[in-house]
Amino acid sequence: MRLPYAALLSSAFVASGITLLRSKNDAALGAVPHVDLTRYQGKWYEIARLPTRFQRDCASDVTAQYTLRDDGKIEVVNACREANGKLKGAKGVARLADKQGPNSKLKVRFFLFFSGDYWILDLDDGYDWALVGTPDRRYLWILSRTPTLAPSICNQLLSKARELGFDVDRVIRTKQTT
Repeated sequence: MRLPYAALLSSAFVASGITLLRSKNDAALGAVPHVDLTRYQGKWYEIARLPTRFQRDCASDVTAQYTLRDDGKIEVVNACREANGKLKGAKGVARLADKQGPNSKLKVRFFLFFSGDYWILDLDDGYDWALVGTPDRRYLWILSRTPTLAPSICNQLLSKARELGFDVDRVIRTKQTT
């Protein structure tokens, strides 16, 4: 009887340690200190991403359109082309994750009760490309103002993502046909 209890207790300590380690990793992820949201708005092309359940039907031509609203929030319109050629879209709203925090950490809501993190982890000075992810490191996107991005820049962003703890071996390159 003692062995199963000891095993259960050991498992609880290991699970607690993993949770603490994950919490430390989450806290260590930083975002860029400031974003000019007026310059950030507009159309972005997805160059690469970690696989996501909500994008599983997206075969190509993934884009995001950001528009500043009068209330300070950001309208988000995501679009993609499915394998059958049909266009698919989703409309949402982004807001600052923390009114006191940097404006590079956003919360995006696509459904009534669901919102997710959207942290701008790296951003080109000319706002030509961005590395976006979540603090739990489950989601990652490389975005560009154009349908293609120089391989050297993409590789640089993937290297940075790896350093930040993202599993870049699972990254999917997005096909853009436009």
